[in-house]
Amino acid sequence: MADASQGKLIEFKGASLAVMTAYVRETDAVRLADAMHMMMGGMPDFFAGEPVVLDFSQLTGAPDWVDWTAITSLLRRYQVQPIGVRHLPGHLHEGARRANLALLGQEGMSAERPVVTPQPAAPAPQPEPVAAPAPAPAPEPVAEAQPTAGSSVAPTLIVERPLRSGQQVYAKGGDLVLLAGMSPGSEVIADGSIHVYGPLRGRALAGARGDTSARIFSTNFGPELVSIAGVYRTFERGIQQNVAGRAAQVRLIGSDNQHTLEITPLQNDH
Repeated sequence: MADASQGKLIEFKGASLAVMTAYVRETDAVRLADAMHMMMGGMPDFFAGEPVVLDFSQLTGAPDWVDWTAITSLLRRYQVQPIGVRHLPGHLHEGARRANLALLGQEGMSAERPVVTPQPAAPAPQPEPVAAPAPAPAPEPVAEAQPTAGSSVAPTLIVERPLRSGQQVYAKGGDLVLLAGMSPGSEVIADGSIHVYGPLRGRALAGARGDTSARIFSTNFGPELVSIAGVYRTFERGIQQNVAGRAAQVRLIGSDNQHTLEITPLQNDH
């Protein structure tokens, strides 16, 4: 009989703006598969393609290596789309990079709701608004844009205020537009493209559900990390001179099997 504690080897939580975090306490793919089976039961499509950040802050022990192919394949089997990792031991970074997982900052989410537990006998509930924690004042949450009834046009999320360090915004199902830019340490994720009319100083992840046609645009380019459909680039060694602080775009080029990021100035930048 399987140990009931295996159900806690991986724990999914929703962030205040609908980006899930999976707290991974075990890297053995076989044990994780058992835990996921116990957790999901007969509902393999419960998460319906939701992007997720894998958080290893509660990892038991420090393994010498991780079978990232097995773990990401397992998550996608349950329609979970891994896009990045946090709190991962340094010697495992290179393997995560090769698996096209972005190495994100160490900050946690600004607010969390209870663990999502599937209920096979009942229909999936509609998502409830997440209340911010009472002790510390927090900015107003940015609501997800919703498509008009009968419309097939993807929604666009528009954020008018600047994002500060530690803040995160996710545009589910469409594009994200920032009208006031973002500070270092902030993070934006979109299933479509990202448009930043101001300084891009944090982490920007477009095409979070695998849209290779997504792009990132900024009028003042200076990010810590950019990613499109899991292909990413960091800038510890600096940003190329022809786009640093200027209007630029990021897109994928290459074949379906071998994409690379291209960062170029916008043609109207003078």
